[in-house]
Amino acid sequence: MPTRPGQTPDLQSANDDPRSDHELIASVNAGDVEAFAALYQRHRDWVANLAFRFTGDHSLALDVLQETFLYFLKKFPGFTLNCQLRSFLYPAVRHVSIAARRKAQRCQSEDPETLETLACPPQGSTGDSDRAQLAGVVAALPATHREVLLLRFVDGLSLHEIAHALGIPLGTVKSRLHHALEALRRDQRTKKYFEA
Repeated sequence: MPTRPGQTPDLQSANDDPRSDHELIASVNAGDVEAFAALYQRHRDWVANLAFRFTGDHSLALDVLQETFLYFLKKFPGFTLNCQLRSFLYPAVRHVSIAARRKAQRCQSEDPETLETLACPPQGSTGDSDRAQLAGVVAALPATHREVLLLRFVDGLSLHEIAHALGIPLGTVKSRLHHALEALRRDQRTKKYFEA
């Protein structure tokens, strides 16, 4: 069972299959159902956490997880991976998350107290306070800059992988990341992270 979106994955649930994603995909193309299960186990927590980032809702994120892997499964047999799997999955997660969030918003009215709670996380220890400040500064970035920043430093994608995932030129990725980091350097709440 995947971890709840927004939580750290349980190390014991990590996939132990030594094959690379490309090798597993070749096996799935040959009819090996266990290879697809290994891909799911390897990437499910990343997909669920990414979906939670887009939706802000644990239940919606799990729905997105399911829909994303269903979309991926429908690519077989005959699927060819020309990049990292996470770069391939990212646009699907993004698209399905946005659609799920819009559908949820149409189906229910927003409770102002709930929105206020989401916007202002509770203050706890100093570490929690620092994380909340950092989250606030990152949330205030333009969406395009925030997206590149999170893909680079939270998801660990390379600049080339980000360019592929977003379908934008590498120079645009570098520019957006530069502007995001400059905004963090200038903000008094996050300036300390950049001081040597």
